[in-house]
Amino acid sequence: MSVLNRDALEGSPLADLHAIASELGLDGFRRLRKADLVDKILEATGGAAADDGPAAEEESAAPRRRSRGGRGRAKTKSTDDDADADAEPEPAASKDDDAEESDGDAAPRTRSRRGGRGRSRNGGEDRDSGRGDRDRGERSRGDRDRGDGPSETEEVVSGTVELLANGSGFLRVAPPEPSDDDVYISAAQVRRCELVSGDTVTGPRRAPRRSERYPSLVRIDTINGKPADEVAEGTPFEELPATFPTERLALGSEDVTLKAIEWLTPIGRGSRVTIVGPARSGKSEALRLLAGALVGQDGIETTLVLAGVRPEELGLAPEGLTPVAAMALSASADARGQAIERAVDTAKRVAARGGHAVVLIDTLEGVHEGVARRALAAARAVVDGGSLTVVATASAPIGGETTVIAMDQTLASTGRFPAVDLVASGTLKPELLVGAAGAEAIAAARASALG
Repeated sequence: MSVLNRDALEGSPLADLHAIASELGLDGFRRLRKADLVDKILEATGGAAADDGPAAEEESAAPRRRSRGGRGRAKTKSTDDDADADAEPEPAASKDDDAEESDGDAAPRTRSRRGGRGRSRNGGEDRDSGRGDRDRGERSRGDRDRGDGPSETEEVVSGTVELLANGSGFLRVAPPEPSDDDVYISAAQVRRCELVSGDTVTGPRRAPRRSERYPSLVRIDTINGKPADEVAEGTPFEELPATFPTERLALGSEDVTLKAIEWLTPIGRGSRVTIVGPARSGKSEALRLLAGALVGQDGIETTLVLAGVRPEELGLAPEGLTPVAAMALSASADARGQAIERAVDTAKRVAARGGHAVVLIDTLEGVHEGVARRALAAARAVVDGGSLTVVATASAPIGGETTVIAMDQTLASTGRFPAVDLVASGTLKPELLVGAAGAEAIAAARASALG
């Protein structure tokens, strides 16, 4: 490396100085003030000799300032002390700080760094949160997609992504079973690269630090065989052109309710569907039947969100389909809304890449109106692409549906099934799903229902 000039270093951003120090292999450089860091870099490169003159001599003779506060690390300690400090695990981050973390976010900690008040990276406050915030801010400005220094070995790994409910995930190196060799993926990386469960990802990992259980993914190089930048920089889902659904979802069930839905109120890939009706009209049961008919179908990613159901219904999910969220009606509107939006966001990423996703929500009752509308509006069939279908229960239509399935309380309470109110139900442009003859048959069935 060429000899560096003090004036050029002092005029450089701190992020650039960190990058230089990392290349030089300086220990403890992240905890140095800017002036001290410049001195270290000059000492390592021999640049101090290039600053001959009174100004340089006066500066080199001046004593270094001590950092303020009892918790700061004194600058009079030796280089060996700095190296020991740099080897310590970083302060734990709170759950709310995930969005500011860089690609080198640490894996979940097995224990807190300090006594009873400290908590793990999975959540909670940290006694050294001030220093942790400063370190994270410096990483996010200048060290994205970098490891913590050349002393850490980076081994390239590949595997399948499995997302967790909190937004982070794991790279399963031997899917589908978990193993001790799995690699932690931070929530920031998941959002930045728009990862979904099932993606095949490659990238370098770093070994777990002293208080971590799993290694962490330093950065993501490829997603499904394509460069990560190319995948992440695609057209946002909301800007993709949409069209009316043209491919009907085949339910293939002998249940009379599902038969009525399939042929009289057909659902297509990309439909916005509400199952509406008063209490005890069979809305939740109809949604569960739909979920059971769709789970396991090839080419469809089915997601179930239980957001405000009866406590007895939390364990009634169809076999083979685990809800991504299960909340009873006592849960707050905010908690329910967040669970719904997380599920829809994940499904958006599937559809944006050409896949087909179905999100079933029980229920939109009790959530904020904006959340309900955004969840339903996300459904669409992308032109020459994938699709996102949203099916949700509600007491009344939300607005903008392509299919409304109205349940009849009188029929349901007297055990007469299918308990579907054909007059109040309907599908926009059914001929695109069942053909002209099928659309005429639906109209005839409605007319006969009127009487």
